[in-house]
Amino acid sequence: MEFFDAVEGRRSTREFTGEEVPEADLLKILDAGRRAPSGKNIQPVEFILVRSRETLAKLDQVQKVFGSAKAPAAIAIVADPAASRFWLEDASAAATQMLLAAHALGYASVWIEGTLQPKEDLAKELLGVPKEKRLVILLPVGRPAGPRSKKEKKPMEQVVHRERYGRR
Repeated sequence: MEFFDAVEGRRSTREFTGEEVPEADLLKILDAGRRAPSGKNIQPVEFILVRSRETLAKLDQVQKVFGSAKAPAAIAIVADPAASRFWLEDASAAATQMLLAAHALGYASVWIEGTLQPKEDLAKELLGVPKEKRLVILLPVGRPAGPRSKKEKKPMEQVVHRERYGRR
């Protein structure tokens, strides 16, 4: 898939078929996250790959996307705020690249923010994340259960300024 086709075609998906995702594809998605830009190349981001149906079902307590929606896998993005002041940006860059990689491979996902209390604490406990680290984002990964609607984006002329703000 061409890059701009992946950007244009990616959709957030909250319902999955339950069909297993091969390990090789999950590793490609994780590798896309690992290769994301990182402030000063500190790389304060780590990933937890979750495939256990039991753990996915428990993650439904965080958001009803994992067990109930039949997501066969999830990726938790963990960042270390003590390692870098860019930890949130780095985690966001990794998530974006993984979302695009999943779509390019024919899978779907949705960005679940894990930083809001008390859900972050629950997810961290379920996944054994150390207290000093942040569980920033959860990404369920799987085949979409049905067609996904395209959300309209603002037109370019509404979001692009030329040379100075306000110059369209």
